[in-house]
Amino acid sequence: MEIGIPLKELGEYDISQLKEIILGLPENSWFGNQYRQLEYEVHEHTQSIVMVFTDGSNWPNIEVSREAGWDLLAEHAVPLMHQILKDHYPPGGTIIRAMAARLVAGGIIKPHHDAHPSFHFGHRIHIPIYTNPRVRFMIDGRPQRMQVGKAYEINNQKKHSVMNKGSEGRINFIFDYVPPSRVNRQGTASPD
Repeated sequence: MEIGIPLKELGEYDISQLKEIILGLPENSWFGNQYRQLEYEVHEHTQSIVMVFTDGSNWPNIEVSREAGWDLLAEHAVPLMHQILKDHYPPGGTIIRAMAARLVAGGIIKPHHDAHPSFHFGHRIHIPIYTNPRVRFMIDGRPQRMQVGKAYEINNQKKHSVMNKGSEGRINFIFDYVPPSRVNRQGTASPD
């Protein structure tokens, strides 16, 4: 969503339980859903543990499905997402995507903007779980620093990219929230 600035800090949140769960999962958990990696070249160096997802087909009458990551992360991720939404956004909307996303050591996400209409109308929220000083997140040509323990909304309508020159993967928990003004009575997203 175009938010007028590259990055909006939403404040500090207790991520300790979600972080412990994510970092304790077996390695094969990261390969259960590879839709993003196969469909979008910019995500070829990422891996995901997907809780809920839509590919945006038939916008605005999209289908949001629970994925394998729901059983792994929901207990701690859902209360955290709901608290952030309660603190910053109008109630009554819909979370259409939620996942832990890892950018591998040495990996890059090339400069891009999120073009699908769902990204124009939804808030994209990042919660850093694990990072290192050699991660560079750029939005609109400027480096942005995200700290573990804080939540942020990114302006995904501006070109953004990530480079991980560190020796370990960078992990963010990411979710997309479509506000109630963009949701119709059936609970699907509305185009206007």
